[in-house]
Amino acid sequence: MVWIPGRTFEMGSNSRKYPEEGPVHTVTVNGFWMDQYLVTNKQFRKFVKETGYITFAEKPPKAEDYPNADPETLVPGSAVFVKPDRPVDPRTLCWWHYIPGANWRHPEGPGSSIKNRENHPVVHIVYKDALAYAKWAGKELPTEAQWEFAARGGSEGAEFAWGDEFIPDGKLMANTWQGQFPWQNLKSRSPGTEAIGNYPPNGYGLYDMIGNVWEWTSDWYRERHPENPTKACCTPRNPRGGTEEESYDRKIPPSMQKPRKVLKGGSFLCAPNYCARYRPAARYPEDIDTSTNHIGFRTIVCPD
Repeated sequence: MVWIPGRTFEMGSNSRKYPEEGPVHTVTVNGFWMDQYLVTNKQFRKFVKETGYITFAEKPPKAEDYPNADPETLVPGSAVFVKPDRPVDPRTLCWWHYIPGANWRHPEGPGSSIKNRENHPVVHIVYKDALAYAKWAGKELPTEAQWEFAARGGSEGAEFAWGDEFIPDGKLMANTWQGQFPWQNLKSRSPGTEAIGNYPPNGYGLYDMIGNVWEWTSDWYRERHPENPTKACCTPRNPRGGTEEESYDRKIPPSMQKPRKVLKGGSFLCAPNYCARYRPAARYPEDIDTSTNHIGFRTIVCPD
């Protein structure tokens, strides 16, 4: 773990493309320790071996939790990215497939494994899974404010965790999508996770804060950040985000609404033409019972 010195900073952005990142507002965080790397398959396997823990994706979904689902589809599994072979309408999300048998041990489903991927970030992890690991390790999950402050690496106001250029001098700084998402892949390998530490660390010595996989935070999602208080003396210290009630997506039918937590950092699926959320200020709501092959986590320790 590395020490993240606390201080006051400007959180969020006033992006017109992603209004949920605003408004920019002032918050203060105390110092804390943070994992230098994402939690890996090797680390998570040790946790499972010592505790017998079974992840959400390894359990059959409960019919009462999914009243509109075909009972035959209620089998253990998780969402896996499958690259289309031609341009598609990005509004369809057709690249996501629910694959029976997909879980942290089998990232692409039956027949795949984490062999030779011990140092890749663990994926197919729901919020409860990440929390269980953190408690076992004597740690906790970061708040959105803690995560964003750490991701900025001391470069307050910069667009990215490393500066204002996405690919400075032609050098890739994170595991993100190369090409036109979701059908054109310009990398020499299939899109997916990479071993931790493949790219330069940020100013605090943290790796993969941007790209590779999205990271769970402990905050409930809300549509917008709060405005700055009218008095400077009232700057929030160690804010905790919204409430569970605020986190529900009221734009979908009630039977489909789930509480949502904030994800940060973007993933290997983020691209300039779609979901350009490979930035410290970026944020995304995720149902607490949803797992995919591009969501992982890291943990923190706060001094007493």
